[in-house]
Amino acid sequence: MSERALIVIEDPADPRIAEFSQIRERDLTGRGGRFIAEGTVVLRMLAAAHAAGRGIRAEKLLLLRNRVEGVYELLSAFPEDVPVYVAEAPVLDAIAGFHLHRGVLALGRRDGTAETAELIARLPEDALVLVGCGISNHDNIGALFRNAAGFGADAVLLDETCCDPLYRKALRVSVGSVLTMPYTRDGSSEALLGVLADARFAIWALSPSGEVEIGEIAPTRRMALVMGTEGEGLPKAILERFHTARIAQMPGLDSLNVGTASGIALYSLAKSMGRLQG
Repeated sequence: MSERALIVIEDPADPRIAEFSQIRERDLTGRGGRFIAEGTVVLRMLAAAHAAGRGIRAEKLLLLRNRVEGVYELLSAFPEDVPVYVAEAPVLDAIAGFHLHRGVLALGRRDGTAETAELIARLPEDALVLVGCGISNHDNIGALFRNAAGFGADAVLLDETCCDPLYRKALRVSVGSVLTMPYTRDGSSEALLGVLADARFAIWALSPSGEVEIGEIAPTRRMALVMGTEGEGLPKAILERFHTARIAQMPGLDSLNVGTASGIALYSLAKSMGRLQG
């Protein structure tokens, strides 16, 4: 990208970069599908998602001037109509409202979302999905997506009580996996799991009191792993309706962190389904 394509910002109040202002105190999540992507890794995932035409696109970029050379090749992956703004550190920090040591921001948009039933209908005959029920912690949401991508899940399905995975912190924790992993976030957990059951998924709800140890689950062609919020866990109605599984652990600890537990369980299921190499 030539120097001519870089737009220098000298005033933190410049209206052209207003969406990046005070991003710690306010977030663009929920505002017409817009979101803030932060860091080089997430920017790379945004570029890939934009190029793939999956309804994710970049609207503008804001970079620390001395980071431009390091992301030079990556910038060329974005269309020419995506403006690239640059600023010196004091200006960038004043815009963001804190010291932005990564020096890389992007404003993205997710255009439209598929209905849960529609996404499930598009899944392959051999499929592994991760389901989140009532996950309200952004770090945990990000971890779910990172684990889903790392262990070859085909989709992440969230009920309407889960927090938005496009929140800046969730995006960062997921290392951009939110931008490439098919997902939906709508409806009740009961309705969501009902659609999966109708689509012939074997549904396994993870609980410390699960009836089967996770490594003992017999693989099937379509499997769904259900995670609940920390503390309360999954509702009794779900635990009574579907198969339950547990992760063996040392006594004296109530349960594992949702991110850790989902990683262990997804690894076990993916390995039993023959999805992992080595």
